[in-house]
Order: sequence, then C-alpha cells, then structure tokens
Amino acid sequence: QVQLVESGGGLVQAGGSLRLSCAASGSIFSIYTMGWYRQAPGKQRELVATITSGDSTNYADSVKGRFTISRTNARNTVYLQMNRLKPEDTAVYYCNADVQIIATWTRRGYWGQGTQVTVSS
Repeated sequence: QVQLVESGGGLVQAGGSLRLSCAASGSIFSIYTMGWYRQAPGKQRELVATITSGDSTNYADSVKGRFTISRTNARNTVYLQMNRLKPEDTAVYYCNADVQIIATWTRRGYWGQGTQVTVSS
C-alpha cells in the first residue's frame, strides 16, 4: 500500500506564493518520477511539473519561471514552490508518484487526495 499526503494549499492573492508538499509512505521499494498535476473546475487534469529520481524536471509552459519542483534526497517527498501566482492557477493540485512496491514488485502511479489552491485577484 502507498499513501500520498499533500499539504500547503490555501487562499492567496495574485502575486503571492505558496509551497505545496507531498509525502509518500508505505511498502515502497522505489519511487521514480514524482509530480504535481492540477484540475480546475470543468477542466481536465493537467501536468504542472515533474521531477525524476535523477532530478530532471519538466514544467508546463504556463508555470515556467514561476514554479519550482524539488524533492528530498530520500526521494519520498516532493515540493512545489509557487511564486507570482495568478488567478488562473486556481485549481485542486494533486501529487503523483511512480512507485514500485515491495510486496508485488508492481510499478504504477499513485495519486494524493488533492489540495485546493485559490488565487484571488
């Protein structure tokens, strides 16, 4: 079993900052890519940023230069530093992790429950 728990969401004015965190736990053999996705009302879930076990990063064009993804050396926690937030960043942000578990050696993606980010103008 794998659990991903997000925190750090909230209400912020445009131009402000938030830092999201996601901690993975469970019977984990290895965590490969971790990332953040977001879903606004009426829209499909979209990629925000990902980071590999080798610390290679990828960002959506809409957040490049404003958001920074990072993870701990233990690779079980991922962060998303969000600066210069815009109202269009408002969404539920979901943590995702590509995880191989010990019990079955199965490798697949897991999702957190989501954390709400609201940016007011």
